[in-house]
Amino acid sequence: MWTSGRMSNAKSWLGLGMSLYFWGLMDLTTTVLSGTPTPPGKLEAFLSDKPQSHSRTKRSWVWNQFFVLEEYTGTDPLYVGKLHSDMDRGDGSIKYILSGEGAGVVFTIDDTTGDIHAIQRLDREERAQYTLRAQALDRRTGRPMEPESEFIIKIQDINDNEPKFLDGPYIATVPEMSPVGTSVIQVTATDADDPTYGNSARVMYSILQGQPYFSVDSKTGVIRTALMNMDREAKEYYEVIIQAKDMGGQLGGLAGTTTVNITLSDVNDNPPRFPQKHYQMSVLESAPVSSTVGRVFAKDLDEGINAEMKYTIVDGDGADAFDINTDPNFQVGIITVKKPLSFETKKSYTLKVEGANPHLEMRFLNLGPFQDTTTVHISVEDVDEPPVFEPGFYFVEVPEDVAIGTTIQIISAKDPDVTNNSIRYSIDRSSDPGRFFYVDITTGALMTARPLDREEFSWHNITVLAMEMNNPSQVGSVPVTIKVLDVNDNAPKFPRFYEAFVCENAKAGQLIQTVSAVDQDDPRDGQHFYYSLAPEAANNPNFTVRDNQDNTARILTRRSGFRQQEQSVFHLPILVSDNGQPALSSTGTLTVQVCSCDDDGHVLSCSPEAYMLPVRLSRGALIAILACIFVLLVLVLLILSMRRHRKQPYIIDDEENIHENIVRYDDEGGGEEDTEAFDIAAMWNPREAQVGGASKTRQDMLPEIESLSRYVPQTCAVNSTVHSYVLAKLYEADMDLWAAPFDSLQTYMFEGDGSVAGSLSSLQSAASDSEQSFDFLTDWGPRFRKLAELYGASEGPTPLW
Repeated sequence: MWTSGRMSNAKSWLGLGMSLYFWGLMDLTTTVLSGTPTPPGKLEAFLSDKPQSHSRTKRSWVWNQFFVLEEYTGTDPLYVGKLHSDMDRGDGSIKYILSGEGAGVVFTIDDTTGDIHAIQRLDREERAQYTLRAQALDRRTGRPMEPESEFIIKIQDINDNEPKFLDGPYIATVPEMSPVGTSVIQVTATDADDPTYGNSARVMYSILQGQPYFSVDSKTGVIRTALMNMDREAKEYYEVIIQAKDMGGQLGGLAGTTTVNITLSDVNDNPPRFPQKHYQMSVLESAPVSSTVGRVFAKDLDEGINAEMKYTIVDGDGADAFDINTDPNFQVGIITVKKPLSFETKKSYTLKVEGANPHLEMRFLNLGPFQDTTTVHISVEDVDEPPVFEPGFYFVEVPEDVAIGTTIQIISAKDPDVTNNSIRYSIDRSSDPGRFFYVDITTGALMTARPLDREEFSWHNITVLAMEMNNPSQVGSVPVTIKVLDVNDNAPKFPRFYEAFVCENAKAGQLIQTVSAVDQDDPRDGQHFYYSLAPEAANNPNFTVRDNQDNTARILTRRSGFRQQEQSVFHLPILVSDNGQPALSSTGTLTVQVCSCDDDGHVLSCSPEAYMLPVRLSRGALIAILACIFVLLVLVLLILSMRRHRKQPYIIDDEENIHENIVRYDDEGGGEEDTEAFDIAAMWNPREAQVGGASKTRQDMLPEIESLSRYVPQTCAVNSTVHSYVLAKLYEADMDLWAAPFDSLQTYMFEGDGSVAGSLSSLQSAASDSEQSFDFLTDWGPRFRKLAELYGASEGPTPLW
């Protein structure tokens, strides 16, 4: 039977306890407490073989745990206890073995005596107990003498850990002006010692720094305000040091500290105030709407939502001309332009601006009022403004058949400045890329410059510019919307090619096709078309047209008995007219094929060759035939081209002057009296051009540039303005793709009279080169010597042309 023993001096152990259990009879617990530790003595428990005083059979001692103090600092191993078996007779035949947690590392056992020692420093906060197993073996045979038993070694606590604030340092916030006793935060300290043993883990709190503003509850660690009317604007941050001490705060206890950073949060206890009671600002009269004029600021010592400001204009003669908004980032009032300003109309304004807190706290209203006012004087400065159009928008309706040069609207602008400078008008060409319109530079008369076509462009949106003569940088603009009104200038026509068929067994009055028409015009009363046979087919014996009165028509047969062999295709001309003023019409053709059909009207064949060709050629055969034809055509074209470009022998006659092959005068540009092709006088005096009679016409060639005046009747040119006449000529020049791209083009084709050389032009000359004689060139002097050599008479044979 296992027994255990421990020698103990009651005065040498602090907090030593050992429990011994008597098997089957009683439980015995012995706790030994002492003050200052001294080296342990020895205690042995032996089994007794003698009978006890009671009547029961003797039993051996039963054990299961040891106690040992932590943090032993001695140099010798710490004695824990002794194991003994009742089989041990003291002769060393029994061998004790220790196993389990810490065996051989933390605890060792004397295998002969059974003494257990701790060979390492023990810490209860790291490990509170160890579970080990003991066994007694026969030293000679190694046979177990006793069953293996388990026991516990418990580590007894001492006050070796100070309280610690595991969550520190702390950060807390409390509103300013809070009442005394307002809870701020609770701090908690933790002591690692055993709370069930003595006062080692009993913690008390105290404040070391932060008085008289704050206090702390000694038991709970709750920090509260201790001073009333703490003002954030005076002091915002506080550093409070809290101490936690164990042993109930008694002398000798261990202590720990933490820091609590307390911030006073803001409340709205300060009203806003303007540091300036008068503001002076200026703004240009050209400042656009919503542009900034200036800023005002009402100072508020609070922060965040309590410092938010709302600015309003409460009085003054500029309330309708200016507006004020609050900048949410800087809490300033931004004064902006509300409507266009004019120095000529009003030169200065006065505003009364109020700044107020929108978020108020009822308990601080006695510190108010939470609003303030200031006066703002704004001066309007004069600037050179661009011309202003009145009205600011033009809408014009014009028929599409209006003549070129017709004035459709007078655009008017004026200089708003006192100087009232002269204005010149123009059109922004980016808004009129087609150059359909022209504006008079001085009067602002808007005229057409090209024919208008509603079907091409039904709307024109142009921008007319007005520029000051004295300051070209000042330019005003106005939008002009032009709606082109429709006139009946497009005849209705078929939207597609109509093709129908009629069966050979068709009866009279049978419907073969329904046709419709389209018209690009858009009359106000809507489209209405009338259908009939063309005059040349009015008495058509085969087909007739029935108008459905809904802009469609039916094509009906007038007889029966159609035959493919007689006529396989009919072309029926149909006349379509509209309801415009004047009415326009066009003729469309309906192609009708005669087909053979079955009794149900299903087409069998529409080709008369079907009766003669029993077998149809395959697609492959047709492709082969076409390919052969194409190859033959290419060969023929190649042969013809080679023959055309075949080189011919060229023999140069000694008397032949080869320069004649490279000199050619297409347009000599002669003197002022050549009016064969173009009479420039018509540009300057149209009336004289008419009186002078018909102009001469060149017989040998057409002029390179035809006169633009031929498109405009001269009577119209005489009676109309110069602008209309020039616009018509400009339009014709623009439409001439072969004209030179010059703004001003003058063609001189008259060489003049009185010249010694006479006319150099070949116009009106003889038709045959052989009839011309150039011998007179030799009499003109040195300047014409080269021409005389080129075209003079030669004594040799006549050259080949």
